[in-house]
Amino acid sequence: MCKGILEDKLTTFMVDIENCIVIVKNVPSKVCCQCEETLYSDEVMGQLEQIANTLRNALTEIVVVNYQERVA
Repeated sequence: MCKGILEDKLTTFMVDIENCIVIVKNVPSKVCCQCEETLYSDEVMGQLEQIANTLRNALTEIVVVNYQERVA
């Protein structure tokens, strides 16, 4: 938004879905070097949505997964 330079980085994505918080580590993203806004490609967002939907009914309140292991 601020028009800063976007850098490729691995970030952590978190979503609270129903009865579970899903944390996905090492997500490929673009991060603004000025305001630190994080952007994901359409492909990565699709993968994150699949991961979240897969874990929606997990038998735990918090799930931490590695992005690279889930999409491989």
